[in-house]
Amino acid sequence: MIDPVILQQGSDWRAQAEVFDEIFFIFLALGTLVGTIVVAYTLWNVYKYRDDGSEPKEDFDAPVVGELPTGQGGPKAKKLFLSFGLSAIVVISLVVYAYGILLYVEEGPDTADESDIEILVEGYQFGWEYEYPNGHTTTGEMVVPADHRVNLDVTSRDVWHNFGSSELRIKSDAIPGETSEVWFSVSSEEVEAQGGEATYRVECFELCGAGHSAMTGQITVLPQDEWEEWYAGTQSENTSNIETTSAGNAPSVDNAIIRGAPT
Repeated sequence: MIDPVILQQGSDWRAQAEVFDEIFFIFLALGTLVGTIVVAYTLWNVYKYRDDGSEPKEDFDAPVVGELPTGQGGPKAKKLFLSFGLSAIVVISLVVYAYGILLYVEEGPDTADESDIEILVEGYQFGWEYEYPNGHTTTGEMVVPADHRVNLDVTSRDVWHNFGSSELRIKSDAIPGETSEVWFSVSSEEVEAQGGEATYRVECFELCGAGHSAMTGQITVLPQDEWEEWYAGTQSENTSNIETTSAGNAPSVDNAIIRGAPT
């Protein structure tokens, strides 16, 4: 089996999108090659053994309906077992390759890194809320740095949702009372290719109500230095909010009760 370690070099992990694109390309290329060989060989036999109206040669070993062409080790048997053996090698190799590489996508790199970022994703009718390690929350847009593994803990506050981004090839159930995990990474090269700020569409892939089709969001990927500046600003904002609350500007209990009371 392919060791997932070969898919990572230090902290430079391969993104799921790259892995799935590679799988697609390999299956497409190999399928095209095998298909071309099989079709070409079939057409060649059709031409070679066509009925031209003449008498068959004495050594012609015609196939018999219902008979396995094992023919005492004759040419038909050799062709049968050669094609079977080659097919088995191709299929088993693809299964082992795909299984090993998909384990990497499912489980992620073997070792965690201090630079990993963990974000809580909470779905609700009809939007997404993101909570960062410092307690800062955003709605609709997740902002992350390039060249980092981003771990997402996905859940829901009301009904079943499904968080995903087709462009990043990530998808995870959002179930009330439960947490599912998924991760992704975007390279700085991809960010530069999109003009210094990469954006990816987020959607809900679970029918969750009348507003399901509008339950979209965005993942914004910034260069490391720009993200650190943005994240530092969120910490300052959180600190200011805490100081304001402790200074007596928090809503009174009566107001909180009024706001939360049914009308």
